[in-house]
Amino acid sequence: MTQSPTVHRPAARTSAGQAELYGAVKAMAVRFDFKPGERINEVELARRLNVSRTPLREVLNQLMVEGFLTRSVNRGFIARLLDAKQIHSLYEYRAVLEAGIVRAACERASDEELAQLRAFVERSRDVPEDSDATRLLELDEAFHLHLAGLSRNEEFVRALESVNARIHFVRWIDMQQGRRSHTQGEHLRIVQALEQRDMDALPALMGAHIGRRLDQITDVIRTGFSTIYMRDQAEPATVAPANTTTAGEK
Repeated sequence: MTQSPTVHRPAARTSAGQAELYGAVKAMAVRFDFKPGERINEVELARRLNVSRTPLREVLNQLMVEGFLTRSVNRGFIARLLDAKQIHSLYEYRAVLEAGIVRAACERASDEELAQLRAFVERSRDVPEDSDATRLLELDEAFHLHLAGLSRNEEFVRALESVNARIHFVRWIDMQQGRRSHTQGEHLRIVQALEQRDMDALPALMGAHIGRRLDQITDVIRTGFSTIYMRDQAEPATVAPANTTTAGEK
């Protein structure tokens, strides 16, 4: 693991401190600060974060359950791989999840709420296409989480936040490659179908919006690997910030 200066962070002795520690380490995992397949040096990481190994181990175990790390008997915690087939599986899962979300939103959202969603999409379209990829991705994720909130189902929201975190880095790379021009028009068509209460059209619209072929994902991941292994020499602003919002936070 690349050596970095010590991060002076309060020791995780309270629930708030543990949550802060979880957020910090999860952000590192989401951004692939731990390179794919890299063994996590717990001693070094605890020193950098100014915490003891016990709370850090709890966080690493939680991130393993969430799919950001794996564990080997001989090597300890290992950073997840950046694997095209796994990312493709996550996109497939997200497509099914959001098909359910959009159906529920169609049934339960009020006309006023849909008008607010349309206003958000129209404001988002005013953000220049050449804006920072992080900002563009934040707007895209906000649309989908807003839509999930209209489902009136907190489990949908939690599940979407979870899958978003695991594909965040790949989608950040995607935004750098100019995909946003397509997503904005698709968002508007989804809103129009919601306003018309077109339950039959919505799942197909959402599936087409989210679906990515394996070859497309493979191409994005090639760029992702280049970013991971070259960014130590790049400016800090080029590293993808991570959205580590937990369920219930907005």
